[in-house]
Amino acid sequence: MTLSASQWLRQQARPMRRLLAGGIVAGALQAALMCLGAWLIAHSLTQAIFASGSLATLWPLLALLPPVAISRCALTIRQRRATFEAGAQVSMQLRQALEECTRVLGPAWATQQSSGDVVTRFVDGIDALIPYYSGYLPQLAFAGIVPSIILACALVADPWSALVLAATAPLIPVFMLLAGRAAEQASQRRWKQLRRMGAHFMDALAGLTTLRLFRAVNREQAFLAATGEAYRKETMAVLRIAFLSALVLEFFATVSIAVLAVLVGFRLLWGKLGFEPGLFVLLLAPEFFLPLRALGMQRHRKMEAAAAAEDLAALLETHASRAAGTSQNKQLAFLSQQIAIAFEQVRFGYQDDRDVLHGIDLSVEAGTCLTLVGETGSGKSTLLSLLMGFAAPRSGRILINGVDLADLDQDAWRRHIAWVPQRTHVFHGTLRDNLLLAAPTADALQLERAMHAAALTDVIARLPQGLDTPLGEQGRGLSGGERQRLSLARAWLRDAPLLLLDEPTQHLDAATAARIDASLARLRRGRTVVRIAHRLDAIAADEQVAVMADGRIVEAGTAHTLRHAHGAFARLLAADRAA
Repeated sequence: MTLSASQWLRQQARPMRRLLAGGIVAGALQAALMCLGAWLIAHSLTQAIFASGSLATLWPLLALLPPVAISRCALTIRQRRATFEAGAQVSMQLRQALEECTRVLGPAWATQQSSGDVVTRFVDGIDALIPYYSGYLPQLAFAGIVPSIILACALVADPWSALVLAATAPLIPVFMLLAGRAAEQASQRRWKQLRRMGAHFMDALAGLTTLRLFRAVNREQAFLAATGEAYRKETMAVLRIAFLSALVLEFFATVSIAVLAVLVGFRLLWGKLGFEPGLFVLLLAPEFFLPLRALGMQRHRKMEAAAAAEDLAALLETHASRAAGTSQNKQLAFLSQQIAIAFEQVRFGYQDDRDVLHGIDLSVEAGTCLTLVGETGSGKSTLLSLLMGFAAPRSGRILINGVDLADLDQDAWRRHIAWVPQRTHVFHGTLRDNLLLAAPTADALQLERAMHAAALTDVIARLPQGLDTPLGEQGRGLSGGERQRLSLARAWLRDAPLLLLDEPTQHLDAATAARIDASLARLRRGRTVVRIAHRLDAIAADEQVAVMADGRIVEAGTAHTLRHAHGAFARLLAADRAA
């Protein structure tokens, strides 16, 4: 069952019930001490004014006021610490859940997202939830508990004054409900505008070189300025509603206190009420309305949290449904040094109404190499994505040593894979950090062998700090060929029985490509290899080839046989030579 944003927010607070309860109890005790302090003041003044009490008789009462004040301060600090800790822990748990969610959804999901939008949801969205748990949720409890404690005390002192408080109190919640819809809509518009702006800004930043080359920087700057101005207006709309709501709530609270003060004054004048209970009730009246006013001021935080929660809940629900689907099957451990692969009638699509792969039947024997060729968009990279477990077939099976890939523990399976992509991703960090991604426990000798095998030693020699040279994001400081050699060194370090190659020499010059191919030839020995190739002339004559077109295997056999078959492979080869 799909939960509303408010229900989802409260569901996330369940693990933090003890912290929140501790904070709420501290707030309730602080309210009780406030009532005690008000009684001490009212009783002391009554004794001093009307009973001519001396300082000696009043001293015991006055001596209690500082401890009461100090205790209230300590309880307030305890309450705020507990509720803030609850908010911080909920946000930490949600961040961990989102990290796990992105891991499970995998690259196939990530490639369909805007990086700026993801950052906005994962950073600003989580940050918007913290005030909800540390501020709004405890204040919601205080708005019910504190007035009830004060009302009980007022009922004992003067039932008529308690009746006035009970009659005027609903004015504030009623107005909050009336203004709530407008505030909710404004918060949702603001959140959507923030996501849109964040997504566009990150895209513009990533494509800054292209924008400068095409002299489109000014146009992009104008668009970002317009987006920022729209976000500013939405933010001001939210603040305007919040400030106006607070003003009206203050007005109702002030009028209610004034009504009570007038009634108390007249009853004192008529002799229907004593000074001590009258003063006691008047001291309590502002504190009675304070939690309700504070709740009204906290309400806009709830609206912001609800707007962010809708997106986060939908994302986590997608993850939960995916995880539930995989957890129905027992995940089998996997350990093997020989990998045989078979695709049986595999269908797959990124969208429900469109298949990318259609009935793929393909087999790769252990220790052999299969080369996939085909035009761009034919489904080659999607096939590798399915093999790495980043997506699941819509129908059909992928068998690994005769076992359905869907039944295997995916982490255990991926430990058997070394992958060399077209474009190597280099993370911000040192060269050593980027190499150790493949094998975190690798020692210096293993690193040295991998670097030598990938022809990376000359690259390291020219770097100012060698392996400890910091690399910029996306590998700034390394050429395209050097980044590919880094990826190849990772594959050597991985030392996995299955090697997946997504045309690692596609964008390299002939000399660099030759060096990479020579290193790959050594790496392939004794391993099962599935690779994508675009340079068809470089395919060995005895190499097994599968030709893909429109998501189907249209031709398969050795390269020598296919070259003379005058079929799809021959046409691709002719087009490659003509280019």
